[in-house]
Amino acid sequence: MLDKLNELLESRYDEMVEMRRYLHQFPELSFKEFHTAAYIAEFYENLGIAHQTNVGGNGIVAKIAGAKSGKTVALRADFDALPIQDEKEVAYKSKVPGVMHACGHDGHTATLLVLAKCLNELKEDLEGNVVLIHQHAEEYAPGGAVAMINDGCLEGVDVIFGTHLWAGTEVGKVQYRVGPVMAAADRFSIKVQGSGGHGAQPHKTKDAVVTASQLVLNLQQIVSRRVNPVDPAVISVGTFVAENAFNIIADSAYLEGTVRTFNDDVRDMIEAEIDVVASSTCALNGSTYEYNFHRGYPAVVNHKDETDYLVSVASGVKEVVTLEETPPHMGGEDYSYYLRHVKGTFFFTGAKPEGVEVAYPHHHPKFDINEKSLLIAAKTLGAATVLYHQHEKGKLVPTHQ
Repeated sequence: MLDKLNELLESRYDEMVEMRRYLHQFPELSFKEFHTAAYIAEFYENLGIAHQTNVGGNGIVAKIAGAKSGKTVALRADFDALPIQDEKEVAYKSKVPGVMHACGHDGHTATLLVLAKCLNELKEDLEGNVVLIHQHAEEYAPGGAVAMINDGCLEGVDVIFGTHLWAGTEVGKVQYRVGPVMAAADRFSIKVQGSGGHGAQPHKTKDAVVTASQLVLNLQQIVSRRVNPVDPAVISVGTFVAENAFNIIADSAYLEGTVRTFNDDVRDMIEAEIDVVASSTCALNGSTYEYNFHRGYPAVVNHKDETDYLVSVASGVKEVVTLEETPPHMGGEDYSYYLRHVKGTFFFTGAKPEGVEVAYPHHHPKFDINEKSLLIAAKTLGAATVLYHQHEKGKLVPTHQ
């Protein structure tokens, strides 16, 4: 069956590219993906594939029942875009001002839709069932995964696989990792309240800019001096606002930033330590503060057996030139929630554009992918799906050809 599936995927590569380019032109922001959701639902409706709409919001869940008994494999793709102006000069440039697919979710969606179409044509040979999870709102916490899970998208699922097209990695390379692979992504805000005044009379003020500046520096000592060096962690302040005329000392300043961790104990400790540092810094300067810590997605933690299995099946995909264990990424992903409910793994499919030495990073206005990666992702996810029954029965899976 795998050979048939690969032949079908190869024959529909152009359809995959066309679909990705259409979606790229009409991106929608997180929680507002109404037309994209309708597009996905219509695709399944036209194929006669059973599906549910409005799962946890704008999510779509389709199911293909194999003619033979077996396990249920879930595959997940996200489909939201970002509030970024598309600056690429390509025919498929975004037609929505200020919104673009700057992270490859259009490619994820096209990959899964065409893979579903091919699997459906082979369902008489399919052992077990395939659940196709099209998730909305990955880019913005609380994300769409939790709501979809609460709405039952994982009911009856035995294992889940997902991939991210990765523009910084060469096409033909698949990257994997057992254990933590993407970080917990949290957000914090601190408002420093001082006492403003005339710029010529600083002794009569409590300068919020000076206090907040000290706070930015002091926060860096949490990672460098309070976190065990063997535990990766990041604290980054991304927003510093104290808007005033040039000759006014600010009475307040606003900071906002992100925390990235892999260890839950470190995550808890940093949340508490930011409060301690803010309290002491502001007290030293005769100021007060307001502190909020917003928990985002937990770390993505891959299961060992399923990751090992994915590596085995990926080695049989002829377009996969290199299999590489990746170091952990400090970026976040709400795929983490699926892995807290069922076993599975999340991997990266190289998608670096041709002819460039350094690709534009994800979330950049000129971000793009090499569309050859769509076929590699589809074949790898397809192999993981159709060979899973052999894995469960202890049979060998193909090695690299």
